[in-house]
Amino acid sequence: MNRERWVGIVLSIVMGLGCLNSVVWAQTKAKNEENNKIAKSITQEWIEELRHGELKVEGDRDAVNDLILARNIPIPYNYISILMRTPNAFGQGPACIVCHSSSDPAKSYRGLNLSTCEGIKKGSTEKPVRPIFKIGQPAKESILIRRLRNNRMPFAVSFAAPIDSPAIQKVRDWIRSGAPNDENFKENVLPLFSQRGAFASEMPACTECHMSNQEPPSFHELDLSSYEGIILGADSVAKGVAHATKIVIPGQPDKSPLLQRLTENRMPPGIPPTENRDHPNTLILMRWIEQGAPCN
Repeated sequence: MNRERWVGIVLSIVMGLGCLNSVVWAQTKAKNEENNKIAKSITQEWIEELRHGELKVEGDRDAVNDLILARNIPIPYNYISILMRTPNAFGQGPACIVCHSSSDPAKSYRGLNLSTCEGIKKGSTEKPVRPIFKIGQPAKESILIRRLRNNRMPFAVSFAAPIDSPAIQKVRDWIRSGAPNDENFKENVLPLFSQRGAFASEMPACTECHMSNQEPPSFHELDLSSYEGIILGADSVAKGVAHATKIVIPGQPDKSPLLQRLTENRMPPGIPPTENRDHPNTLILMRWIEQGAPCN
């Protein structure tokens, strides 16, 4: 083999090694950068944000939002367990497990056991048997979170007010029939929303708070004075008509927020309706559900 060829081979090897070293160096640099990124603890990130004025924590709600939820910190079941056992955990009232500690309907309301992770996931065992949340479903729409956030209507209605009154049953039957704009609706359903005491004794009429799709004066831009307003739903101005919150799901009364608000009491029992519905612990519980409700 002549000298020139040997030189060519050697140069090819050297150049190849150089290219290989460049690739290895680039990969090593990227890995080091990633390692440095991983090595930076949550605490360090938090301190840097404070130093640069990117974060201001004022009060429990800000602390939960900025230090936990914004960073998607895993919520351990141990904390959820504590919440279920602690009075005033979600607002003024007794601990959840005082009323819900067994799957036996003879020992616990709705046969709902909130004292174990498995019991929370199982949900109520008394008919209608159903889970109180579903993985993958928006936590805010789950039975569990609805009961912790949503006040029963009319506002400040007694916890003990019946949920199967003739008026409520008329609304239920109308939705179940497909929520048509027929004579039954016009004569037997629509008048209920403008009648004082229709859904609870001595309570104001629904239209005293919900009379147009403008806020103010109508709360949540909800108009219960007409068929069109009821079908349109809430927050049609803030969200846009196409994205308004539907309060009636034709054919499905139990999934309709209108009926839910007439029948579902906010938990814990007796909690003041003015209590902030986005309690920090409620937000943490929602995040636990969104993270798959792990039991570890």
